[in-house]
Amino acid sequence: LRWQANSYFDFQGEQSEELDRGLAAFLAWHRAKALPQYARLAEDAAARVLRGVKREDLEWGYDAVQAQIREALGTAATEAAGLLDRLGAEQITHFEQRLAEENRKFAKEQVQGTVEQRQQRRVKRNVERLEEWFGSLSDAQLERVRRYSARAPFSAELRERDRKRRQAEFVAMLRAREATRRLAQWAQDWEAGREPAYAEASRATHAEYVDLLLDLDRTLSAGQREHAAGRLTRYASLFESLVRQ
Repeated sequence: LRWQANSYFDFQGEQSEELDRGLAAFLAWHRAKALPQYARLAEDAAARVLRGVKREDLEWGYDAVQAQIREALGTAATEAAGLLDRLGAEQITHFEQRLAEENRKFAKEQVQGTVEQRQQRRVKRNVERLEEWFGSLSDAQLERVRRYSARAPFSAELRERDRKRRQAEFVAMLRAREATRRLAQWAQDWEAGREPAYAEASRATHAEYVDLLLDLDRTLSAGQREHAAGRLTRYASLFESLVRQ
């Protein structure tokens, strides 16, 4: 975390010391408050996977993860806001340059290429992600992933525009030195201000992915189900061990 923050803002001297104090405070909160919740959620999710998931299980999981992300972002923003309000102009310019580098990488990986190339990349990403959780997929399961990839909206251009909009809002906040007043709420409300087309594409993609996971669940072998549940259980154990450190 410290390395990444420095790569964005190039903190120096007293700023580095303040960064260290803020990171220590955030990590202490994360260990005491967030990790125990992660462990409980992972154990609960493992039990749901073993019995077979329903639509309400997937929505529960999605909502739980979103809530954890919002809580962590709000806490991190509160810790960082004071330091961010004291950034110099050169540091903000450095941050903008780093954002431009990341945007070029995003465009190369997500936006550029023919429809066929982007479709192939999407299938590859989804298969890799799902096989991390379930192990090797069968031919029928792979075909279902390909159908999802064909049916879900292509929204990379919309996502790219929204990404740049959010970045511009953040930079304007830094230049106005308004992070203490605004950053926590802004960080937690990442869906606010989206173009209607992007909001609709996001909802449609989410619905298609839920249908994909429900269809896959109906075809899972005992080994695949145990693979996913075991991964969740290992995560729960990891979170619990980190709490005790």
